[in-house]
Amino acid sequence: MRDLENIIQLKELAPDYLGFIFYAKSPRYVETIDKSLLNLLQPIKKTAVFVNATLDEVTTMVKEHRFEAVQLHGNESPDYCSEMKKKGVEVIKAFGIHEDFNWELLEPYLDVIDYFLFDTYTSAHGGSGKTFNWEALKNYPFDKPYFLSGGIGPDNIESALAVQDERLYGLDLNSKFEDSPGLKNIELLKTVLKK
Repeated sequence: MRDLENIIQLKELAPDYLGFIFYAKSPRYVETIDKSLLNLLQPIKKTAVFVNATLDEVTTMVKEHRFEAVQLHGNESPDYCSEMKKKGVEVIKAFGIHEDFNWELLEPYLDVIDYFLFDTYTSAHGGSGKTFNWEALKNYPFDKPYFLSGGIGPDNIESALAVQDERLYGLDLNSKFEDSPGLKNIELLKTVLKK
């Protein structure tokens, strides 16, 4: 999110989280952010999204803007995630899922994050608007709760809601609910959130 009016409209829909992407290669990249606006967003969890940023960069952004959560979409290590947890923020670690994904790679993260986020594997670290085969979630061997991401839209929201897994914590609604990158279609979201 980056458009002030759009964010204010979205706040009225009371999502649990609101993401701000600090990755320059993303079409949703946030260059500047209004501190006064962020203060108005309670009780929504303000979430800062990064890809391979340094710990210092993330820590500065979290402190300066009082983010409550960070979503990490790069190759951040378990030690990196542990350091972020020590800063008192919720840590969401994203992984791109593909047909041959090795779920055991997640084990070192179990004690140092709050949630996983399972997205569609792309070389661009997410944001593809494409889904992965959600049947793969049946192979997920751990108890750690997760967000489901990647291409969730009006055409498949019913299927996402029908995923029978008590570990599924939330759905990440992004590109399929946009009029343009970073600009959400409020009426479309209203309709879907009623479901």
